[in-house]
Amino acid sequence: MAIVRNRDVLCGPARHEYVQSIARGFAVIKAFSGKADSLTITDVAQRTTLSRAAARRFLLTLKELGYVAHQEGGFRLTPRVLDLGFTFLSTMKLPDVAQPVMEDIVSKVHESCSIAVLDGSDIVYVARVPAKRIMSIALAVGARLEAYPTSMGRVLLAGLEPEGLDRYFSMVTLRPITKWTITNMAKLRRVIEQVREQGWALVDQEVELGLRSVAAPIRDRSGRTIAAINISSHVSRVNLKDMRIRHLSLVIQAAAQISKMLCAPES
Repeated sequence: MAIVRNRDVLCGPARHEYVQSIARGFAVIKAFSGKADSLTITDVAQRTTLSRAAARRFLLTLKELGYVAHQEGGFRLTPRVLDLGFTFLSTMKLPDVAQPVMEDIVSKVHESCSIAVLDGSDIVYVARVPAKRIMSIALAVGARLEAYPTSMGRVLLAGLEPEGLDRYFSMVTLRPITKWTITNMAKLRRVIEQVREQGWALVDQEVELGLRSVAAPIRDRSGRTIAAINISSHVSRVNLKDMRIRHLSLVIQAAAQISKMLCAPES
């Protein structure tokens, strides 16, 4: 079971500005990640490394604020936690700019189109236009997937500075999600370097059997990768040749178009 760390490693002046109680509160919220509908105080304490008494105080505080509810001996998140994500999304220009471009892609290929950003070792979906459900994983805005086996994740990792990529590999465990998932760190580094050089990523059945996708970077004015856009499809509908030619061309064009619109001065 993954442990939610309740403090970051800070040094220098930033260490004196660190508010540990806020970090612990977010750690408690993040402890609910996974398939469990509800958690007990003991569950939360184990997932956050907090004492049971501290976990209880944070849960009761979050309950008072409306972010968790207590029911049948356990705590569960309430829809109010979505406010935290929606506050972020409401400040982003990206989803609004990208929506018509993504809808155009879906109308042409009849496959799902998504945009994600990198958050720690995960990608987080910030925009999505689905076509048909092709994954057993339910994906929506706010959904998270591990970065290393995904096309968007590899594009985002390729956009990191060397120090950032080293930091990523120091905190991630490469596990075989399918028999095709790359779990050798040296090989994955070579793949990410290739993605950096060519400007796109194609992943074939590494996240889920039967699923393949292609992605390209969305960049800011300085050329920094700030997000990734992909087209995903089932192997029964799109072969690798079509994915490399038609779908790749569309996703690269869309990424360039969105990047240009993001960089355009607002009227």
